[in-house]
Amino acid sequence: MSKILLFADSTCDISGALLQRTQAHLMPLHIILGEKSYDDGVDITPDEIYANFKATGTLPKTAAINAQEYMSVFKPYVDQGYDIIHINIGSALSSSYQHCMAAAQQLGHVYPINSCNLSSGSGHLVIEAAERIQKGMEVTEIVKELKELVPKCHASFVVDKLDYLRAGGRCSTLAMLGANLLQIKPSIYVNNADGSMTVGKKYRGKLEKVLVDYVHDKLSQYDKIRPQRIFVTHAGIGQPYVDIVRQEVEKLNFFQEIFVERASCTISSHCGPGTIGILFMTE
Repeated sequence: MSKILLFADSTCDISGALLQRTQAHLMPLHIILGEKSYDDGVDITPDEIYANFKATGTLPKTAAINAQEYMSVFKPYVDQGYDIIHINIGSALSSSYQHCMAAAQQLGHVYPINSCNLSSGSGHLVIEAAERIQKGMEVTEIVKELKELVPKCHASFVVDKLDYLRAGGRCSTLAMLGANLLQIKPSIYVNNADGSMTVGKKYRGKLEKVLVDYVHDKLSQYDKIRPQRIFVTHAGIGQPYVDIVRQEVEKLNFFQEIFVERASCTISSHCGPGTIGILFMTE
């Protein structure tokens, strides 16, 4: 039986008991505030990023994990005879995957997976990999199956306020003011062919109603949704809104497991606290 270890970028947005269940090791991307660099989720939190934005009006920069960092973490395990599967944030969103590939080519026995996704969309692949490792499957077969699952992971979010998207240069001040004035809440979905993000339906009205409509829209959009699990992942939105989304999902009585997760620093710094989404898989 192969000796396999599972790693993932910190942007996979799984934590706590679920992280323990998968036995995945997280590697943090970098958050750069001023002259100081922090490790995502290690020595900085999303709430600290939000507090800094409120005080200064500026967002941090985010940086990929470089090839040397991957090599320094993986090499001791490879030297002990382990194979390593690593789930990366989508290559359209970060150069982490390219750097992980460079490390893999140097070391051997390292298998990077381009999730073509972000947040708990990548987290689905972490769980799928863990289940196969625990079954005793060979590493090459696991990697083959994971790559086949990549286009079956679906991630989308609703953004309440566009302040963070404006600060990050992803929309104009005029568009932000107009959207806020008209109570427009855009949905953003991940293109699971490469991980790029696209604006989807633009909802209008109070967030409570928008979230109900969003859940039903997304879950009626796809045929053959897998019932095993769904994530409700948010970037620090108020608990009543988390409850609304979870309750709408629960009413369907379809998913075997519903996981509620908080987005990592990297994800949160780009979208802001008023962001929540559902992330699921299809057959």
